[in-house]
Amino acid sequence: MSTQTLSVHQPGAAIDAVDFNVEKVRADFPVLRERIYGRPLIYLDNAATSQKPDAVIEAITHYYRHDNANIHRGVHLLSQRATESYETAREKVRSFLHAADAREIVFVRGATEGINLIAQTYGRTHVGAGDEVLITAMEHHSNIVPWQILCEEKGAFLRVAPINDRGELLLDEMKALLGPRTKLVAIAQVSNALGTINPIKQIVRMAHEKNVPVLVDGAQATPHLSVDVQDLDCDFYVFSGHKIYGPTGIGVLYGKAALLEAMPPYQGGGDMISSVTFEKTIYNKVPHKFEAGTPHIAGVIGLGAAIDYLEKLGINAIGAHEQQLLEYATERVRAIPGVRLIGTARHKAGALSFVMDSIHPHDIGTILDQEGIAVRTGHHCAQPVMDRFGIPATVRASFGLYNTKDEIDSLVQGIEKVKEILG
Repeated sequence: MSTQTLSVHQPGAAIDAVDFNVEKVRADFPVLRERIYGRPLIYLDNAATSQKPDAVIEAITHYYRHDNANIHRGVHLLSQRATESYETAREKVRSFLHAADAREIVFVRGATEGINLIAQTYGRTHVGAGDEVLITAMEHHSNIVPWQILCEEKGAFLRVAPINDRGELLLDEMKALLGPRTKLVAIAQVSNALGTINPIKQIVRMAHEKNVPVLVDGAQATPHLSVDVQDLDCDFYVFSGHKIYGPTGIGVLYGKAALLEAMPPYQGGGDMISSVTFEKTIYNKVPHKFEAGTPHIAGVIGLGAAIDYLEKLGINAIGAHEQQLLEYATERVRAIPGVRLIGTARHKAGALSFVMDSIHPHDIGTILDQEGIAVRTGHHCAQPVMDRFGIPATVRASFGLYNTKDEIDSLVQGIEKVKEILG
C-alpha cells in the first residue's frame, strides 16, 4: 500500500501531479488500528458514516476541556471563545461550499433536518392544493418522506422522475414533469444506493427556466466532489458532517439569502429571536432565525476541523484517489461469477452496490464482517430504488479517502469465501 501518484485537476489551475500518501492519511484515523475478530479493520461503510481523524477528535476535546460555554450574548471569556470558534466554523463552511455570504449557512442536525426545514418553512408557504413537488426515483427516504408529508397536508402531488437500468436519471422525462404547478425540485447530487452523480447544474438550469427552485441533497457528494453552490446556482443545498469525517448530529443547510430571509422560522425558542413580548415576537436575522436553542457547539467546531482536514489534503486529490478505488473495485467485483452490480451509471462516486445469486445480502455482510470487512447491507433507506431493480436489498461497499486497493482485494477474497460457504 504505497504512495499513489494521481493526476488531479484543480479548478482554475493546470493539471498537476499530486502525491496522495494513503498510509500517511490512514495514520490520522485511530479507529483503523482496531482489529475485528482478530483481523485488521477494513472499513467500507463510508456512505453510512465516515471515520474521524485525530484533528476532529482533538478539536472537540479541546472545546470541552478549555472553552465549554454557551454561545452568543455571553460577556465572559469562555462564551466569547466558544462563539468565535462557532462562527469561524460557519465561515469555513461558507468557503467549503463557495457560498456568497456566511448568512446563507444554517447549522442543523444533518441533511435530513435540513430537508425537513425547507419542507416545513418554504414548502408550507409556497405549496398549495393541486401543486406539485418533483423528486427522482433514486432519492434517499429523507428526500421522499418530508415531501410526502407536505403533499398530504396540502393536497399537493409528489411527482417522480424515472431512472434507467444503469441507475441514471432520464432527463427528458424529468423535464416533461416540470409544469406550471411545480413548486420545488428536490434531488440528490449523488445517489447513496447507486453512486450515480446527477448533472445538477443542468437540472437547476432546466428548473429555473420554469421559475422552479431546486434543493440539492449533497450528503453523498460533499465527501467526494468539490461543491460550488454559486456555480450550481441551486437555491438550497444540504449535507451532513458525519459523512465528511466530522461528528454525528451536525449538518448544514445552505440557502440563498433572499429565500432564507423570506421564510418563516422552523422552531421557536432562544437565539432565534430579536425580542419577545406576550403580544409579539420579532425574529432574529438569518441564519440565527433558524437556529433555535443551544446548538451542537462541539459538533460545529468538529465540523470546522473536518473541513480544515479535507482542504489540507485537497478535495480534488481525494476524489481522484477514490475514483481509482471505485474503478478498480468495479472491475474486480464485476468479474466474480454470480455477482451482479446494481447501479452502473457512467458517472459515479463513492459506492459499489451488488447482489449475489441466491445469497441474501445480510448473509454476505455477516460473513464479510467475520473477515474484518465492514460493508452495509439492506435497502439503504432507498426502498424505491430496490423496487426499481426488483430486489429486496444490496451489499454496498463505499469508499473513503483512507481506503486502499489492498482492501478491495480483501473484499474480493471475502466475496469468494461467501461463495465457498453459501454458494
